[in-house]
Amino acid sequence: MHPMTQFFLSLAAILGGLSVAAGAFASHALREKISDSSLEIFEVGARYQMYHALALLVVALLLSRVESPPPTLVASGWLFIIGIVIFSGSLYALSLSGVKSLGAIAPLGGAAFIAGWGALAFAAWSLK
Repeated sequence: MHPMTQFFLSLAAILGGLSVAAGAFASHALREKISDSSLEIFEVGARYQMYHALALLVVALLLSRVESPPPTLVASGWLFIIGIVIFSGSLYALSLSGVKSLGAIAPLGGAAFIAGWGALAFAAWSLK
């Protein structure tokens, strides 16, 4: 088993669970405390966190099934993690703080997501 398998699988589960918690927090605790626009931004962060926690889960499962995974497969996992931290993290911070400049950071996380999907596509062609 590849050494990153357990790490990616565990982190995927944690990030998935945290995205559910973030969504529940938004709809129950934040609804009356922040604007509708800020709430929507927070929910986008939670949604993209879940999508990419699931993508990370796929990466972990693929790692568990191949003897010699292509480096792009591991890279895709790291890119999904980086994307979650930067994209979702900046959206959470923006919605809670109202600091508009934090919105400028989100595209970097989006670029990491796109690169992660690209790396996963390259890895798919290398799997044996």
